[in-house]
Amino acid sequence: MSLLTGSANAVKYTLFGFNLIFLITGIILIAVGAGVGAVYTGYELFLTAKFFSIPTFLIVIGAFIIVITFFGCWGALKENYCLILSFSIMLFIIFILELAAGISGYVLRNDAYSLINSTLFDSLSEYNSVRATPATALWDDVQRDFQCCGVTNYTNWSDEFKNSSLPISCCTIPAGALGTFTCDNDTLNTNRNTDACLLGFSDYISDHAVSLGAAGVVIAVLQFFGVIFACYIAREIKIRNGITGFM
Repeated sequence: MSLLTGSANAVKYTLFGFNLIFLITGIILIAVGAGVGAVYTGYELFLTAKFFSIPTFLIVIGAFIIVITFFGCWGALKENYCLILSFSIMLFIIFILELAAGISGYVLRNDAYSLINSTLFDSLSEYNSVRATPATALWDDVQRDFQCCGVTNYTNWSDEFKNSSLPISCCTIPAGALGTFTCDNDTLNTNRNTDACLLGFSDYISDHAVSLGAAGVVIAVLQFFGVIFACYIAREIKIRNGITGFM
């Protein structure tokens, strides 16, 4: 038999419903963290450790949410004061962590340009046209995918290539081209990519950082209401059971 009044009883089942939503949000956080982390892993040579810490943090938070939802569901159904109180405290801690992760995601978006700028310039010297290196392959992929050349422009390669040559990935190979194709910094070269890699690549990375921030903040807001519901239920059960003190 329920110990709660009609309104509190309704809130109890609302809390149970919220727990199911929390379970889904935990899965969403894991999916977002893993998805963004996978994207960043493909460009890890050009990214600092800061870009990987937030996705990992969201995955850990998501796993923790899945675990504590069982406390909330069981406590709500059994009207157990200790379980619901524990759930409220853990949910509040998760709320703070998610809010911090969300804010960090937006901060990372703002810092992406400057962080990537330094790593791209540092990696130019690692490009090797004779013996392919991971940096060589990644630079070629970035310049092809974003149709760009160099960090800020094609002249960034002048220190690495003393002649007028550029990496082939700096140019768009014309359709139907036969034989040997060369890419150079001749001003009349219409096949050379004109965009800077820094702008397009940093925008791409920062857009994914925004998804981390949005996921953290939106789900944190949902969980804030869950904390309120859980505290209200814990208070009602405490009154009905005649429990004194904090516990």
